[in-house]
Amino acid sequence: MAQDVLVLGGTRFFGKILVEKLLEAGHAVTILTRGTTPDPFGERVTRIRADRTDEAALAAAAEGRHWDVVYDNICYDANEARAAIRVFTGKIGRYVLTSSLSVYEAGSADMKEELVDTAALAVPAGPVDKVPYGEGKAQAEAVFFREAPFPAAAARFPIVLGPNDYTKRLQFHVDRIKSGVSFVMPNTEARICFIHEEEAADFLLWLGGIEAVGPFNAASAGKPKLRQVLGAIDRETGGQAIVLPEGPDSEGSPFGIPDHWAMDTSRAEEAGFKFRELDDWLPGLVRELAGRQN
Repeated sequence: MAQDVLVLGGTRFFGKILVEKLLEAGHAVTILTRGTTPDPFGERVTRIRADRTDEAALAAAAEGRHWDVVYDNICYDANEARAAIRVFTGKIGRYVLTSSLSVYEAGSADMKEELVDTAALAVPAGPVDKVPYGEGKAQAEAVFFREAPFPAAAARFPIVLGPNDYTKRLQFHVDRIKSGVSFVMPNTEARICFIHEEEAADFLLWLGGIEAVGPFNAASAGKPKLRQVLGAIDRETGGQAIVLPEGPDSEGSPFGIPDHWAMDTSRAEEAGFKFRELDDWLPGLVRELAGRQN
């Protein structure tokens, strides 16, 4: 059934792919944008010009409107979550927050959602001081789950990879391995998980269309050790990773973690989502990135 959908953070990376998928599914899509990032959607979408962090501007833009689903890819803390609740209460049917693996501390390759039960996490009332990224995402989840009068779900994503990844975390490794340049990675035996940008968009689309609430881990099937990831890059590029166990932060791998850091995705699978195999897409993505001129 076609729905009216609002996407906050829909002009780049997997947010842009989500918008395309929503349009393909026949939904009426509105995107919130500051107007600083071009988008390819033309007249297929409605645009609200506002800064996500300016609550007054956001409230003015949302006045008199209603959406069945809101996707929020750019909420980073409790303050922004509470602002969203104030703005969207009475105007929406369901809220989907993009959250993160970073709500978990490293130390396990099988982290389940209940390990960080944000529905039971109390967040201080009033403005909350700035906190690290992962803690901010956990507090944002807690605010939506505990305080919102509308149903809310959160997608806990690991590192998202793809050709549109503006952070270039995989590109860092591809370039250095191709060029024979060393980098620092403290524990190549640590297990990690990833998700492709297309799969992240598919997951958000799915999560917006079900009734379940709360957090859902989302990652491609496969939890390789980092040395296995580097080996795959070696094979696809013809290079050889030169890994240092320690060194300056400026030489640190964006994948550098001290211990296992991967999620159990059984909750989403049991609810009906089928994840891709990591081995089905990572080698091809490495080849694509290796062919780029940087």
